[in-house]
Amino acid sequence: MKSLRAALSEGLIAYAFLAPALLILVIGLVYPLFTTVQMSFLDYQMGTPWESREWVGIRWFEKLWSDPNVWKSFWVTLRYGFWVVLIEMIVGTGLALALERAIRGASFFRTALIMPLMVSPIVVGLIWRYLFDARTGMINHYLGAWFGIDPVPWLADPHIALTSLIITDVWQWTPFIFIIVLAGLQAIPKEVIEASTIDGANWWQMTFLVKLPMIKSVLIVALLMRIVDVYKVVEVVFILTEGGPGLETELLALHVYKTAFLSQNLGYASAISMLLLAIVTVLSLFVLSFSNPMKTKSDF
Repeated sequence: MKSLRAALSEGLIAYAFLAPALLILVIGLVYPLFTTVQMSFLDYQMGTPWESREWVGIRWFEKLWSDPNVWKSFWVTLRYGFWVVLIEMIVGTGLALALERAIRGASFFRTALIMPLMVSPIVVGLIWRYLFDARTGMINHYLGAWFGIDPVPWLADPHIALTSLIITDVWQWTPFIFIIVLAGLQAIPKEVIEASTIDGANWWQMTFLVKLPMIKSVLIVALLMRIVDVYKVVEVVFILTEGGPGLETELLALHVYKTAFLSQNLGYASAISMLLLAIVTVLSLFVLSFSNPMKTKSDF
């Protein structure tokens, strides 16, 4: 058996290697989170001396609870996140299943599908803003030329503005799901596929009883990453609609931005950020619960 001194020495060496990563984690994550929590109990205006801050306790949380604009943004955020994540997971997984085999043209389509990921969010917003333009946009042009449909105010109509944002996000981030799921499918051992084929499994059985269950952890990771990312979207929404018309497309992340940098109320913006953090945390824990289900009696 190793001596106590040797065991402690190995432990210290391990922590020494982990120290830089832990330091970056503390600086980049823990400290900003602590500052946000602290700011949510303060009345502080951007640009004023730090000494001018005032402790207000839970005033901002009380205001948040009764603020109709916040709860409007809350429901818009939930609707947006639900449809975006649902569509991207279904379409991304479907594309990965269609292009996992070495068929003619698969490499071309794989490359073409990941190109939206290479475009920055600012550029994505500008591209789709011009495409959705009610007067000169290409979408309305082809809808009129091919189907005789009158110009649609995609970004100005409160009934379809959120749909326009969903279309934009699906175009940009479905390739992300596609790449992750495709990598998971290609990592499935060939022996498993061959055994299923020998047993007479058809495409439906092969997909839903063999392939997808085997990459369950990959699907959960992809779902979790999109949930975390979709609730902090700001740039694309700001460029396309700036939260309008009215508050129909004002996500909570954009509401936080406006409160902090336009209204310059950092305390209230921090309180709203805590609400957004709570939403993402609850949804993430819910998704993670599927990755580590409770053991059945047969496991003991």
